Amino acid sequence: MRRRSLLLAAVPAGLVTLSACGDNKSASSKASASPTPSVSTAPPPKIVEGPLPAITAGTKFGEKPTVAKGTGEPSKNLAVRTVIAGSGRTVAENDFIQANYLGQIWDTAKVFDNSYDRKSTLVMQLAQGSIIDGWRYALMGKKTGSRIEIAVPPTWGYGTSGNAQAGIKGTDTLVFVIDLIDSFNSKSSAHGKAVAQTDAALPKVATDTDGNVPKVTVPKTAPPKKLVSEYVLEGDGAELKADQAVLCQFQGLVWDSGKTFERTYGSGRLAQFSLQQMQQTVKGLALGLTGKKIGSRVLIVVPPELGYGNTPPSGGVIKKGSTLVFTVDILAAM
Repeated sequence: MRRRSLLLAAVPAGLVTLSACGDNKSASSKASASPTPSVSTAPPPKIVEGPLPAITAGTKFGEKPTVAKGTGEPSKNLAVRTVIAGSGRTVAENDFIQANYLGQIWDTAKVFDNSYDRKSTLVMQLAQGSIIDGWRYALMGKKTGSRIEIAVPPTWGYGTSGNAQAGIKGTDTLVFVIDLIDSFNSKSSAHGKAVAQTDAALPKVATDTDGNVPKVTVPKTAPPKKLVSEYVLEGDGAELKADQAVLCQFQGLVWDSGKTFERTYGSGRLAQFSLQQMQQTVKGLALGLTGKKIGSRVLIVVPPELGYGNTPPSGGVIKKGSTLVFTVDILAAM
């Protein structure tokens, strides 16, 4: 029987879809108008090159685009056009993508959602049930750094029910312009600048960035009594805020035994969790990540009172009073 995740037990399975608006505070308080899923049982769409309306302003990658109204009847198939060809990583199904986007209705050119004005990118998994099928099929095989324009019929959008809050009817074809900034998968690592690890009283963490488990060497000394949060690799992204969620690779070990109790490195998956919710599970992990830069690898040592204290999960390697050691590769904020 597979043991349930210790750290992620309190995290809702659909957390990634709550990030669709790019702003977790607003996303938690109202339904999203962005590409959250309407699960379809339809076969894969035929992908065609058009028709697609012109982008009349904001034509550079990263600029908020202005898109003309659709003319004539939209295709019943999924229309996809690469406006700007990037040269980065090729996106595969089940990867997480980071993107800016604008969505509008074909017939009226009414913009129902865009991330550019929020100045907060979308981070979402390109997987069935996590994102509308129009995005999933259109973006697979595209390279990061690309601008993609798509026209999504209802079958591969919000279905016949539409999205009333966004003003989308069940008959509306939707037009999206998507700037594909980055992608992440189970082999992703932080790629920051290595920081000297000079404190002999702290664990030493390897700086390899191949997506494999970084080796952690715990000293044969008493653990620190206070929370420790130190860069191993320092990225150059924005600092994580306490009300954000994080997409990451991580591993957790017990100081005394050096045994691993949970990890994503090498497991074929990534972790995503809300720092606010993590406060209720392992408070020290949430505190240790808050204020750290995206793109970093961080060493966090959590004393018992900020971990599981005297009530550890049953049947595992964590005991009463255990000090915990984490390495976390911060890939993106959600």
